[in-house]
Amino acid sequence: MIDTNSDVPIYKQIAERIRADIAIGIYRTGEGLPSIRSLAIKLKVNQNTVHKAYGELESEGLIVQRRGLGMFVAKRAGVSAKASALKAAKEELNRGLASCIAAGMSSKEIAALLKESLSVLEKERHSGD
Repeated sequence: MIDTNSDVPIYKQIAERIRADIAIGIYRTGEGLPSIRSLAIKLKVNQNTVHKAYGELESEGLIVQRRGLGMFVAKRAGVSAKASALKAAKEELNRGLASCIAAGMSSKEIAALLKESLSVLEKERHSGD
């Protein structure tokens, strides 16, 4: 989940993953998120990093804090999360494509790479069912 070699800050990676999880229904409206402490332990990151990710999601209206209870998925968060996840996916895809172009790959080579990667991901997804 966390790529320490990425140029994307860790808190942004965490926020993007939670956004995607909300978008695809892993976390549903009204459902509680892991506590800051437990998620930090699970991801082996500082609690402040998780706190910053949750703060970003809260400012976007995707999650809400309930005093003494923790963080919960906000109403209508799924629609917003899907749009945010799509935007983040496009940005990440563009970074990857730019790397391919910088490496001198042709359009055909890039298309073949995308097709192969998509095939692998689909097989992995179906094997987990």
